[in-house]
Amino acid sequence: MINLRIPASPAADDTVAAGQNVKFAARDVNVHYGNKHAIRGIDIDILENEVVAFIGPSGCGKSTFLRCLNRMNDTLDGCKVSGDIRLDGEDIYSPSVDVVHLRARVGMVFQKPNPFPKSIYDNVAYGPRIHGLCASQDELDATVERSLRGAGLWNEVKDRLADPGNGLSGGQQQRLCIARAIAVEPEVILMDEPCSALDPIATGLVEQLIDELRRRYTIVIVTHNMQQAARVSQKTAFFHLGDLAEFGETEAIFTNPRDERTQGYITGRYG
Repeated sequence: MINLRIPASPAADDTVAAGQNVKFAARDVNVHYGNKHAIRGIDIDILENEVVAFIGPSGCGKSTFLRCLNRMNDTLDGCKVSGDIRLDGEDIYSPSVDVVHLRARVGMVFQKPNPFPKSIYDNVAYGPRIHGLCASQDELDATVERSLRGAGLWNEVKDRLADPGNGLSGGQQQRLCIARAIAVEPEVILMDEPCSALDPIATGLVEQLIDELRRRYTIVIVTHNMQQAARVSQKTAFFHLGDLAEFGETEAIFTNPRDERTQGYITGRYG
């Protein structure tokens, strides 16, 4: 097996660890793109304040399922999601759910940094402005500073907040996108390959940030990098050809997988 440094895991219990609640509960989730059955019968519980990594070969369904958690698949023509996904017990696919509000509660950071063509300040202030979260300019200023500090970026940009966000380095742009996501006080942060376009130093900074953010947020990260999954997550889900082949404590997944498909993937027999 791979010799990796594994983070401390929560209690090895399939229900709820002490002091934790189920944040997301998914049951029998299926996704079709037209006639293609992309993911099949996914059952998973994601607890508060834990990092869950989704791993697996390309095209196995991990990003598709991630996008189900904030209904980003709604934007794709021909995509049909069925099953039950609940956030704090509320069916997120209910007709009564405000999708804009849902995506404020469940923020997303994409594979490639995508700052708006605005200033650093306005990138972070955008969400609080459109959601009416700040009653005054002073409150907005404080939110921008808090978010940039939370993303580990404040000291690097505090003297150039009026500069374009897309003028930052790639790693700084990704942390700016994280600051933009947390500015609206989400409960969950989804990350789809957030380090794939970054160099090792920037990747290390983002991984350190993920570890800090999980004290306040639930984080779900899709990654092809198994070492990264082991470094940042407490639970790991292995997807294979649209199925959730295995889900459990990260240490167990990497050192004693129950499913032969998982073992084959982490030992490099395929992938």
